[in-house]
Parts: sequence; structure tokens; C-alpha cells
Amino acid sequence: MKTIKGISALVFMTLNTAMVWSVLWFWVIQRVWTKGSSLVVLKERMDKIIWWWTGGNRWMIKKLDLISPNINWKSEEEASNRNWYLVISNHQSWTDIILLQSYLYGHLPPLKFFTKQQLIWVPGIGLAMYVLGFPYVKRVTKAQIRANPKLRNADRDNIKQACEGFKNHPTSILNFLEGTRRTPSKQNAQSSEFQHLLKPKIGGIEYVIKDMGDYLHKMIDVTIVYPNGTPSFWEFLTGQCKSVEFIVNHHDIPPEVLVDDDIERRSALSSWIKGIWLSKDRLIDDLLKSP
Repeated sequence: MKTIKGISALVFMTLNTAMVWSVLWFWVIQRVWTKGSSLVVLKERMDKIIWWWTGGNRWMIKKLDLISPNINWKSEEEASNRNWYLVISNHQSWTDIILLQSYLYGHLPPLKFFTKQQLIWVPGIGLAMYVLGFPYVKRVTKAQIRANPKLRNADRDNIKQACEGFKNHPTSILNFLEGTRRTPSKQNAQSSEFQHLLKPKIGGIEYVIKDMGDYLHKMIDVTIVYPNGTPSFWEFLTGQCKSVEFIVNHHDIPPEVLVDDDIERRSALSSWIKGIWLSKDRLIDDLLKSP
């Protein structure tokens, strides 16, 4: 029964993706010669297509009873798809992306997330994500920068270009601050003060805040907890991950994080995010220990 459910979910997601991306590619081709205000309208249409895909996946999750989320919005203010948001989350599984897209659906503008540059070579999807304005990052190492100093600003330029496009219509910019999926081995290798999280990397969101500080309404902080253990994507598709805690907090962006001075902004942002990350770590620990 589990295998049948998993195959059904996989077939649905494949067909849903194929239909949506086939329509999207019509707009991708049109984008080549579209400029100015017409380009803004075109991007809004492309975002709607992404919402169709997200809505389809959400319907499938509910119909096949793949997971029962406990969603807790810890804010008196409702989010709006007419505002711009910076969204951060912990990251443990490929399932996180599907859940974030599905359960933030209708609350926020479409999610545009930081993506590894290697994914641009994935047939069909890679180029479409590029055209939709997803920020690509190279994840260069310090050793690579020492060997080629020009790489230092490579991600900076890509993010700045993406942010210019985001200013044209409301957008939610998602960044997994850990930079990769957390695993026990990665956790042990860091020897950090966090029990359930990897150390946060602020470089990407620092650039976003610098370029879009006047546009960002709030920062949305999502904490994803799997009480019965982090599922693989197949375990999710087969309905073996029956519960997930989905906690959403809204944060005002502090004025000291919006200053022009790079050193002051980076220091303030580092302190602010560290405090949020410590609170998130305690929250995860409490949820995992609760009966």
C-alpha cells in the first residue's frame, strides 16, 4: 500500500510539473523579447503558473493523506501577498521545500529561493528558474577566492541583479541560512553551540537587506520539526512521515540592520540572527522532547 501511494504521488507530481513547466516555457520564450512594463506583467503571469503548481501539490498532499501538519502562526498580523518578505528556515530534507511552498501558499507572494548555480544545468527546470529570477549562488570557498579574487563578488552581483527584478512586484525571498541540509555528521563536524541546527550564514540575506531594505515588510522565520525523525523524500511520498510541526514567526527588521555602513550592518545582522537561531534551537529541542 505504501509503495502504491508513493508511486501515485510521484506520478502526480511528475504530471503536475510537466504540465506547469510546459505552459511556463511559453512565457520563457516570450520573455526573450519582452522589456519594460510588459516584462513586469509577464513575470506576474509566470508567478501565477508557479502558484498553480504549488496548489496542485498541496491538493495531492491532502488527497493522499501524506502528512498532517500542525501549523502555528505566531503573529497577530496576517501576512499578505501584497507585501515583500524575507523568509528564513532551517533545512533538513528535500521535503522542506515542498512543505514551504505548499503551506505558505496563499499567505505570501511566490517564494523565490537561493539556488546552487549547478542547478541551472538541470534540463528545463534550471533555465526556467533562472528566467523566473531565482538567485543563483556559487558557494565558492575561501581557497577558491584566494586563487581567484574575482570570485569574491560573484554571488553579490547575482543577488543584486535578482533583487532589482524583485522590486517590480511583491516577492518572498527564501534563504536556508544553514546553506545545506542538516545531517548529524555535518552537525558534529561543526562542534557548534547549536544542538539541532547548523551555524547560520548571513552573507546572502545581508545582500538582500542592503538592496531591498526599504521594500521588505517583515522577516518570516519558519521552523520545521519532524517529531518522528527527518524523512527522506520517498518516505514523505509514501505517507510514512505523518506529522510535522510548522512554526511561523514574524520579525520586524531592526533599524541597525538597515544602516548604510557595511561593517555596522554586518555586525548587527550577525547578532540579530544568532539570537533568532538560539531561540529556534531551543524551540526545536522543546518540541522534540514533548510527548
